[in-house]
Amino acid sequence: MSSKNLFEKVWEAHAVKELSNGQTQLLIGTHLIHEVTSPQAFGMLRDLGLKVKYPNRTFATVDHIVPTLSQVEPFEDSLAQEMIKALRDNSKEFGVTFFDIGSGSQGVVHVVGPEQGITQPGTTIACGDSHTATHGAFGAIAFGIGTTQIRDVLATQTMALSKLKVRRINVDGELPPGVYAKDVILHIIKKLGAKGGIGYAYEYGGSIIDNFSMEERMTVCNMSIEGGARCGYVNPDEKTFEYLKDRPYSPKGDAWDEAVEKWEAFASDEGCVYDDIFEVRAEEIAPSVTWGISPDHGIFVNENIPSPADAPDEEARKGIEEALEYMKLEPGAPIAGTPVDVCFIGSCTNGRLSDFREAAKFLKGHKVSDSVKAIAVPGSEIVDHLCRQEGIHTIFEEAGFEWRAAGCSMCLAMNPDKLVGDQLCASSSNRNFKGRQGSPIGRTVLMSPVMVAAAAVTGKVADAREVFNVTKESAAA
Repeated sequence: MSSKNLFEKVWEAHAVKELSNGQTQLLIGTHLIHEVTSPQAFGMLRDLGLKVKYPNRTFATVDHIVPTLSQVEPFEDSLAQEMIKALRDNSKEFGVTFFDIGSGSQGVVHVVGPEQGITQPGTTIACGDSHTATHGAFGAIAFGIGTTQIRDVLATQTMALSKLKVRRINVDGELPPGVYAKDVILHIIKKLGAKGGIGYAYEYGGSIIDNFSMEERMTVCNMSIEGGARCGYVNPDEKTFEYLKDRPYSPKGDAWDEAVEKWEAFASDEGCVYDDIFEVRAEEIAPSVTWGISPDHGIFVNENIPSPADAPDEEARKGIEEALEYMKLEPGAPIAGTPVDVCFIGSCTNGRLSDFREAAKFLKGHKVSDSVKAIAVPGSEIVDHLCRQEGIHTIFEEAGFEWRAAGCSMCLAMNPDKLVGDQLCASSSNRNFKGRQGSPIGRTVLMSPVMVAAAAVTGKVADAREVFNVTKESAAA
């Protein structure tokens, strides 16, 4: 038998048949839905007189539109209230498990899936959200899909997809103190480009990825889509199994041992073939910040903003000029020192317990600048509960952050958490597109949670290593 990578194994295990157009009809093992992209799909089912094929394989939560300051209903936004009601009604009518506000399990869909043990290795996962790639951290092949495809999965538990090429990305060496998973993925996107992954699945590996926690792996896989890849994944290992053990939807008893044996077999074989291999040295990575309007507009915090004059071609020059005009930044100026108005820690990229733990470790004893509005938004009610148990929320509040309820919040601002005018936000989220955070002229710079904390304290983009005196010892504490 020839050696195969995980993507090939999972694809073959879920292929129903080859279609006449060259695509594969693929069984979707797990379907995740939320309130924004599912109402139309359920409406299509009603129009066609269809039911959900396997309701036990579909799980719903509400995240994008929920307010985080007050979740008393009815919501101030009548459309948001209609959307949560529609999801409740649809879930009840079609027999879908729904993690509602106040259940203790509600949150951002890509946080809820893993912490419930719904996300499992060796399976296919689909969700009407581009950052479904997050679940690949568990050795799953996870795709974001559109409303019509949501309908197809609800009705048939399958969808049509074209098979991807696989690029192996090795990150080896030792990360310097103050450099995190967010910096790693921003660096990869900068190197390969926002379109570099088109047509690919990214397999992340190497000593750094192997040593990352599951939550760090989720951060890396989450932003695969920002690099143009259709999905990203990490091979399952003992860390994966340890994370999943005893989760609500994880196998129990003898079924657990059988599952682990099966999951291990999905890992890429030694000597398997990849369509491309990309090598990254961890020592070369520093705390990263975006300066423009695309996730690949990234530089290290100690570098200068690019100049159009340094662009390699005309298209790149125009892109830099457009970005600088929108961001109101000066070419050649240091990115450090750029004033910030808002600081946001949260999202499906960096809204997990470890993110808040790490930021709190350095934030303790500091105060948010008077010029900054700072908000911390846990990725789920469970994350909120655990942070409160550990007193993390108190550290944030004493520093001057607002501690909010679980939701997507300011990541994409389909809720009251929005930028005003041309405010500049230091954000731990995943996208810095024009208008992404709720204002058509609002500006976003992406960075790790600890870097956001440093920006909040100083009122400007700052090197967290200097602000918090980050050393190898303090980072490991």
